[in-house]
Amino acid sequence: MKLLEKEFLGKGEVRGFEFKQVQKSNTAYVYEVNSGCSIYYEVFRRVVNTKYKKEVYPLAKHFSIWAWTVMNYEDAKRKFNQLNADNDEKR
Repeated sequence: MKLLEKEFLGKGEVRGFEFKQVQKSNTAYVYEVNSGCSIYYEVFRRVVNTKYKKEVYPLAKHFSIWAWTVMNYEDAKRKFNQLNADNDEKR
């Protein structure tokens, strides 16, 4: 299975933004995003496209559904931990 890249440059709406993976679990990810003007974080559930056997980075339409943008690392860690705890409760 193809995993998400640890670092990459954005395309399209986020062209030129720098993305860097800062936390990962079997349930969720946290990426630091540097827009050139500010740094923020994207926290999202781990989603796998089974047809193509690869992990999926969320698109703009996925935010507030299974992905969230937060402005500081403390909030990102809190959301990441919440996603992991929610997944643990489902088991």
